[in-house]
Amino acid sequence: MDDINLHYRFLNWRRRIREIREVRAVRYREQLKKMLRDGDILRYHGNSDEVGCFVAARPLSKRNHYYEVTIVDTGVRGMIAVGLVPQHYKLDHQPGWLPQSVAFHADDGKLYNGNTVGQQFGPKCCRGDRIGCGISLDSDDGQLTVFFTKNGKDIGSVEVPECPDALYPAVGMHSLGEEVMLDLNAEWGMDEDDGQMIVDSHEEDWSRLHHVKVTGTLLEYVGKGQRIVDVGLAQARRPLDTRFHYYELEITDTGEKCYIALGLARRDYPKRRHPGWSRGSIAYHADDGKLFQGSGVGDPFGPRCFEGDIMGCGIMFPRDYSQDSGDDMDDWDLEVSPKPAKVQNDLYANNDDEDDEGENLDGRKVTVFFTRNGKVVGRREMALPEGGLYPTIGMLSTGEKVKVDLHPLSG
Repeated sequence: MDDINLHYRFLNWRRRIREIREVRAVRYREQLKKMLRDGDILRYHGNSDEVGCFVAARPLSKRNHYYEVTIVDTGVRGMIAVGLVPQHYKLDHQPGWLPQSVAFHADDGKLYNGNTVGQQFGPKCCRGDRIGCGISLDSDDGQLTVFFTKNGKDIGSVEVPECPDALYPAVGMHSLGEEVMLDLNAEWGMDEDDGQMIVDSHEEDWSRLHHVKVTGTLLEYVGKGQRIVDVGLAQARRPLDTRFHYYELEITDTGEKCYIALGLARRDYPKRRHPGWSRGSIAYHADDGKLFQGSGVGDPFGPRCFEGDIMGCGIMFPRDYSQDSGDDMDDWDLEVSPKPAKVQNDLYANNDDEDDEGENLDGRKVTVFFTRNGKVVGRREMALPEGGLYPTIGMLSTGEKVKVDLHPLSG
């Protein structure tokens, strides 16, 4: 009977994940008109009588609240606009011209706030200039503070009504030859001497970082990638539990060989071992589609994963499962996962040999499942170590980058 109940619960969660992915597939799709996109480069592709407009796939949010555009070529007139628009914005209008949109225009330095008539706001911009746009995280209810930057320096800000459906990064162009470079993962911050805080790097989400650099939600491999011991490892600060039982990563760059692994591991997992290779761990590997569970030899499991693919991992806890300290996550900091004074980043530390003794792994059985682009790939049963299983990501070749969402089902 327990197996039947677990089976039906698994099917329900699989349907839930699929529904969320279907909604996101429609919701998170970039739009562009009279423009061509080649990687991070946007080019105007009209006849100068028509506006070209690009709207990003995802809106700005608390986790990703700033982006930048670098002017590669001003073209004939340099009529480049950088701003925010609603999702279903008319692509034959410059950002800032229509209601619920706001934008800074490079050709005249004016701010357009839901109107075709702009107000003088900042300096004009030319080739090589970097224009940034972001939202303040401490805006009052009903109002949103949108700010703009030029070459890393604040230009100014404006209060706009908060849009019910969020605001999306948008770039407009309107003359032949215009070209920009887009950075949707840019980080905004000024020196403390300028009186402004550095943007949160999200390092507090991770308890261990070895040969991995964190930039917002982006993890980048910065190891040598030459030997098997050059593994880059990132382990989350908190284990999965009954409240947050699933996480995902999106492959933004496969690097040289796409040696990217997503899985779960005990909290004292060896830093130079890919997730899944040592006991107390399990992982789905992108390069060969194999599942590794406490062994350096993997089993055929699912399809290989490439740039743009979203890999997910979660736990199906037994219905009668309860944490020793209850389900209140506040207790984890004290009893299970003590919070270190700062992130342990071993990038420049000595790589001493590590034993593989670990903790007591004879815990209760749970079902671990993996997904690819919202579809369940498969599941495996494993013992839950003392202290739980922590989201753990491994990388091993130059250039690998992934974007991580530790709580994709909470929003």
